[in-house]
Parts: sequence; C-alpha cells; structure tokens
Amino acid sequence: MIMIAVAFLLGLILCLLFGVPYIDWLKKKMIGQYIKDVAPEAHAKKQGTPTTGGVFIITAAILASIVTLMMAQRLTTSAFIILITFLFYTLAGFQDDYIKIKGKGNDGLSPKGKLFRQIAIALLPAMYVMMNYTNGSTINFGHYVLDLKWLYPFFAVFVITGASNAYNLTDGLDGLAAATGMFPFAVCSIIALYSGYPEVAIISATVAGALVGFLRYNKPKAQVFMGDTGSLAIGGLLGTLAVMGKFEILLIFLGAMFVVETLSVIIQVTSYKLTGKRVFKMSPIHHHFELCNWSEKKIVIVFSLFSLCCSLLAAVVFYLTMKGFI
Repeated sequence: MIMIAVAFLLGLILCLLFGVPYIDWLKKKMIGQYIKDVAPEAHAKKQGTPTTGGVFIITAAILASIVTLMMAQRLTTSAFIILITFLFYTLAGFQDDYIKIKGKGNDGLSPKGKLFRQIAIALLPAMYVMMNYTNGSTINFGHYVLDLKWLYPFFAVFVITGASNAYNLTDGLDGLAAATGMFPFAVCSIIALYSGYPEVAIISATVAGALVGFLRYNKPKAQVFMGDTGSLAIGGLLGTLAVMGKFEILLIFLGAMFVVETLSVIIQVTSYKLTGKRVFKMSPIHHHFELCNWSEKKIVIVFSLFSLCCSLLAAVVFYLTMKGFI
C-alpha cells in the first residue's frame, strides 16, 4: 500500500511540475483547440485554448510508474506491456490532434483510421494475456467463470477499444474527463492490489495522481485541454488495466459514467435515423445538460459524484466477491 501512495503522489507532483512549462510552450507556438460549429454557443470562447495537454499527463504517469515499479522491484514484462500500450495510444491520439492543429480545424483522423489504430494497439495486451496468463481466456466474477477460449482476444479488444472511445467522448467540458476519471483509476489500483496484480495497481495509482494534478490546469476556465492525446490514451489504458488485472466485469461499474456518455450518443443517433427525432438536445449527454442551462461547474461536479459512487460500488462488489458472497 505504501508503494501505491508513492505512485499516486509521484504522478501528481510530476504532472504539476510538467504542466507550467508545457502550457507556456503551447502558448508560444499558438497551438490551440478549434471548436466545432455544432458545439454549444458557450464553447466559442474556448477557441484557441492550448490543447494536447495529455502529453504532460502521460509523461508524468509513465515516468512515475517506471520509478515506482523499480522501487517496488516490479518492472516486469506485464508492466512493460501496459506502458507500451499506453504510449501507443498516446501516439495515436497525438496524431489525431496534430492533424487538427495542422489543418486548423476539428477534423483529425478518419473514424475508420482511428478505430483501426485502436484495435491494432489493443491486440498487444489482449494476446499477451491470452498467451501468458494461466486464466488468460477466462472472464471471472466471483464464483462465476466463463472460458471464452479463442474468442477472448476479441472480447479484450472490444473492452479496451470501447473504453478508449467512451473516455474520449466524455472529454467535452473543462475538467470533466479528469474529474470523472481519477476515481475509477484510484479504485482500479485497490482492486488490482488485492487481486495480486501489483504492476496494474501501481500504474493505476500514478494515472489517478496525474489526473488530480491535471485538474489544476483543466478546471473551469481551462488553461489547457488534454485533447485526444490524453483522452484516447487514458481511456485505452483503463480498458487495458481491466484486462491485465482480470477484472473486466468490474469495468462496467468503474466506467459507468463513460458508458452513459456513449449510450447517449448511440441512443441519439439511432433515434434520429429511425424516427427523425432526437432524444437529447445534444449528445454526448453532458452537452444536453449544458443546453438545459446547467453550468459547466455543476455538470462536472454532478458527473464526478456519479463516477465516484459507481467506482465505490465497484469496490463493494469486489469486496463481496473476495468474501465469497457472490
């Protein structure tokens, strides 16, 4: 548990330290966010806000992870697989942001191109678990065990890719992605620690700390956005940790906020295509509440509390499974 605290604090401190020089550099280079015309009117004032803040979040998290893993003598192959996956997702997100910045618009990678990259990267941890874990092809939930056999890599890729896209959809308001993400990663750390996956626990803790640090710069009014560089990578990491820590089912609770955001988009698109009517004023659902005259601060607080409650529920469910009640 001491190493978990060290990992969290190191991720927090490094993120705070890296933030100032990186944001200053972005401002000097005039690297800012372009706002879509379809976004709520209030977002127009965000035009030009520095983006790609995910660079210093992830740099802090990876460095903190390596240092803490070395201190704990846990810099294993599993840890490298997680960190490499994290880095590859970061590069994919950065490529998307770079195309937007270069083109001075909001069109980055094509949806197919982005999805292809996400799937290709997710195959790394999926195949590693399948080939190296004794229970690699199984989904475990308390007394219930389902062996997917050769279908497991497809399931794992779906989990990781889905988490990456769901978190990416949530990154739409100042502080929202960081505030709703820090709780799942903190609880992930506890679950992994008591499940016997210390590498997963340490990396989870560093990201939780880095997200808390990032809020210093991303809370309303944001000094910087994490961009796809951050959101694609952090979401992909959340799915990867669930797969590498073998708590895939608990991700439903841990990522409930992100699932809700994704479902709101699916419902909106499906309803419009079938009936020509929209269920929400705008999707993802955080924009719906914006158009209902909720302030950004109120939305972030409410959504964060929901994420906290769902993460605590995941911890309770995990405890019940550990005690044999489920």
